[in-house]
Amino acid sequence: MTVLGRAVRRSVPLGAGVARAELDDGRAVVVKTGAGLAAEAAGLRWLAVPGGPRVPAVLGEDPLVTELVPDGSATPAAAEAFGRALAVLHGAGAPAFGAPPPGGPADATIGAAPMRNVAAPAWPSWYAADRLLPHVDALTAGQRADVEAVVERIGALAGPAEPPARLHGDLWSGNVLWAPDGAWLIDPAAHGGHRETDLAMLALFGAPYLDRILAAYTEAAPLADGWRARVPLHQLFPLLVHARLFGGGYGAQAASAARAALRAG
Repeated sequence: MTVLGRAVRRSVPLGAGVARAELDDGRAVVVKTGAGLAAEAAGLRWLAVPGGPRVPAVLGEDPLVTELVPDGSATPAAAEAFGRALAVLHGAGAPAFGAPPPGGPADATIGAAPMRNVAAPAWPSWYAADRLLPHVDALTAGQRADVEAVVERIGALAGPAEPPARLHGDLWSGNVLWAPDGAWLIDPAAHGGHRETDLAMLALFGAPYLDRILAAYTEAAPLADGWRARVPLHQLFPLLVHARLFGGGYGAQAASAARAALRAG
């Protein structure tokens, strides 16, 4: 087997379709196969913003080959630096809500679920139509009614208007790797969106020193009033994706987030 024109000395699986490969020139890289790789490569390049979080360099695309993130651990100082860097990334902006990264396809994925990236003029209607409604068929009738109630009131629930932010798009804690030089972002589902979505997803499954991350972020780029009350609204999309992919209790969690969003609004 060859990668980047070099023989692979050893390959160690890291997950489904992902392996660490040691090449005969001494380099260690990550090799990924499967669907959505063109979107991921475009996303990694787009997220490489000066002053933003580190992202692995794309070394090849067929298969996707990226540099290996060195092992490290989270610290309070690294978490605060990550919060400030994430604010820089979001502030780099996007052409529109729903816009894909330059060169990225409209039909992308988040995990193994489909995610369509098509530019739209306003966040509330786009979030409802392109992020929430495509996944309600994974819910029970009662759960679907809760989410559809959010869709009906999305304009009132969305909070103050903001410009499109440059989002990682799948910012759960497993996609933040802690290296000796701080946080790196991997496996993006990048697009133009609302910056509160990345922050809400980071909180959904927990992250080390989350309070430090958020404090540093809000010091660098203050959030609009009421942002904490809107966390369930922004967590609704990843919960719907999980309901589609894994079933179980995620449908109930999505419905609970929908009801919390309605109460907050």
